[in-house]
Amino acid sequence: MSTTAILIVVAVVVVVVIALVALRKKEPEALPPEREPAPTPRPQAKPEPAEPAKAEAPKTVKAEPAKAEPKPEPAEETKAEPAKVEATPKPAPAEEAGSTQEISVEQVVALTEVEAPKRPAPPSAPTPAAPVDMAAYKAGLTRTRGGFLARLSKLFGKKTELDPAIFEEMEEILLTADIGVGTAEKLLASLRAAVEAGQVKDGEAAWSHLRAQTAELLKRHGAGPVALRHKPTVILVVGVNGVGKTTTIGKLASAYREEGKRVLLAAGDTFRAAAVLQLDVWGKRSGAEVVKGKDRADPSAVIYDAVKKGVESGVDVIICDTAGRLHTKTPLMQELEKVGRSVEKALGRSADEVLLVLDATTGQNAIQQAQIFKEALPVSGIALTKLDGSAKGGVILGIVDQHQVPVRFIGLGERVEDLKPFDADGFVEALFTRDPNDVHASDEG
Repeated sequence: MSTTAILIVVAVVVVVVIALVALRKKEPEALPPEREPAPTPRPQAKPEPAEPAKAEAPKTVKAEPAKAEPKPEPAEETKAEPAKVEATPKPAPAEEAGSTQEISVEQVVALTEVEAPKRPAPPSAPTPAAPVDMAAYKAGLTRTRGGFLARLSKLFGKKTELDPAIFEEMEEILLTADIGVGTAEKLLASLRAAVEAGQVKDGEAAWSHLRAQTAELLKRHGAGPVALRHKPTVILVVGVNGVGKTTTIGKLASAYREEGKRVLLAAGDTFRAAAVLQLDVWGKRSGAEVVKGKDRADPSAVIYDAVKKGVESGVDVIICDTAGRLHTKTPLMQELEKVGRSVEKALGRSADEVLLVLDATTGQNAIQQAQIFKEALPVSGIALTKLDGSAKGGVILGIVDQHQVPVRFIGLGERVEDLKPFDADGFVEALFTRDPNDVHASDEG
């Protein structure tokens, strides 16, 4: 009995040992599933909003497994969440890894969809207009303020109550100014009507009324720089000799280049060799290409070639210089009409802007020039130069009022940046500023 019992015990022990060995061999295969469920209790808390943070965590931990690869057994590390990352390359837990990736991708898509509306917001908002350089405006209009406006300021400043005599003095001041007779009479009539209606009762109110009427007049037909609505936008620049036409073109080219625009200049003033050289210098200084013809070449042909080249090369702005026409010379004005037709032939439409350059120092003569040029071409804008050196800047009122042409630019100095886009409110504010340091040039006469 004892021998038999011993044999049975030995047999049982052998069977148990064999079973244990078999289980030990199968343990590595069963290990991943056992280790994998270990973290599964944590994903069960997925309804909580902290899940997006967990989805991002594996991305940052991916760099750590690369350092942990040399270790023989990452058994301890599998307790942490990186175990999910290590398990993803293995074939066995591929389905579970895929499920966690699907959750994280959906979360990422959801996050990007939430952020998407925020990004287009800034571009859709209107671009704010460039602030007006009031210091430059006030400095450039110092001499004009010291003209008829200084006299009006003194006249209204002395009157606490308005009487008929004030209209006689005002009429004398306005008619001797350079704003033109027609414009002076309109301003005077407007003030009379406001006084009769009881809207203006003292000198300060009269000054404010005159200021408001001036602003309304300057805005009536639009104002501000040339709108670049087409590519290319063609600007045909015209004006008499000596008004600063070529210099204005150079300053415009520099300004557009600062904005990142591709600019091409057409040297259409072929009668004056110095004009071509001057424009060439401006082109090199600003980085704009210049199209030139031979000496005494046909201006229309040069401008035609320039516009054609600009269209083919895809530039943004083409600025065409023309010979300084004497507005009293009919044949020269007819030639200017031919230039306009050449632009239309090369471009397929008329020039986008016909910019007339006028010299503020010429006073009312500038109003006459505008009339002659309007008969030759559809003048669409005015550039008034040399305002800083003249007390006759009031001519701008007469030009806008009588010719219904907006002011695009004003020249307040010799530097490139002194050619300013015209702002009616800034101009009026600078013009009507009462400054005791202003030079009252008109008082001397």
